[in-house]
Amino acid sequence: MRFAQKWTTCRVHGVRDVTPAIREFVLRPEGTGCEHHAVGSHVNVGVLIDGRPETRSYSLVGEFSPDGYRIAVRRAPDSRGGSLYMWALKPGARIEVSTPASLFEVDWSKKSYCLIAGGIGITPIVGIAGALMRRNAQLALHYAVKSRRDAAFLAELAELVGDRLIIHASDEGRRIDLDETFGRLPQDSSAVVCGPMRLLEAARHSWASAGRAPADLRYETFGSSGLLPTQSFRVRIDHSGREIVVGDNKSMLDSLNEAGFEVMSDCQRGECGVCAIDVVAVDGKIDHRDVFFSDHQKQASGRICPCVSRAVGAMTVNTLYRSDERPGA
Repeated sequence: MRFAQKWTTCRVHGVRDVTPAIREFVLRPEGTGCEHHAVGSHVNVGVLIDGRPETRSYSLVGEFSPDGYRIAVRRAPDSRGGSLYMWALKPGARIEVSTPASLFEVDWSKKSYCLIAGGIGITPIVGIAGALMRRNAQLALHYAVKSRRDAAFLAELAELVGDRLIIHASDEGRRIDLDETFGRLPQDSSAVVCGPMRLLEAARHSWASAGRAPADLRYETFGSSGLLPTQSFRVRIDHSGREIVVGDNKSMLDSLNEAGFEVMSDCQRGECGVCAIDVVAVDGKIDHRDVFFSDHQKQASGRICPCVSRAVGAMTVNTLYRSDERPGA
């Protein structure tokens, strides 16, 4: 059960590779124009995984354009099938796309900003950087990648922000020092971070260690990133005695819903907490991939966001779902 979303049919207007592993798509709505949206917004797209309809979420690149929605998809070895489906699309293909939505909530009132992107996390940062430049804000954009070959939109970013772009390529021995980076910021600054879970966790700890207000750190992650390997695991539903297997190419949320244990959800990105369910027992270890729960809550592992979080081993959960059927009915 999900909150209602407005969907429209789009055609793939353009496709280009921006790195060997990242492909950009321009999706143009049929019969209607593009919906105006805030920078940092994302769209859900309808994909087919093993012949079954599912959805995947992708950030929009850049600011609003009437020419279409720009998204970029990384072909990931740990993909649950979404990137493989998207990479198979050709110009002219039709695809269902949701109305853009934003969960970033950037505070535009600050004078100084620190933007940090890790890998494919650069996608929402492009538009945010452009909007800040138009506001004449002080900013630095830190882009962490394995190599410059893996860095998407470099030419666009260089034109957009000039020498405010700092590339941290690990193969060049340049890794971002978050403690130093945050320590140099003016006191009334805001940081915006998007990238894998390890980067977000490091940023949260460095930001707190610097004594800065939690509200001045805005961040977003993507569901395929975690601290533990992505693999199949078992989930026992406490009130039913049933057990299901969550495959390495499927989310726990989708597996529960397909098994008939309906779990309400909204963002499906581990940010809103709507889908959170109780964890009764763990035989293994939970990999919390959300940004909704605090560090203390994750350590306690009393609840889990099944849209993105996973486990190694097995767990018992209580979804609170009850069938309408009564014994003897």
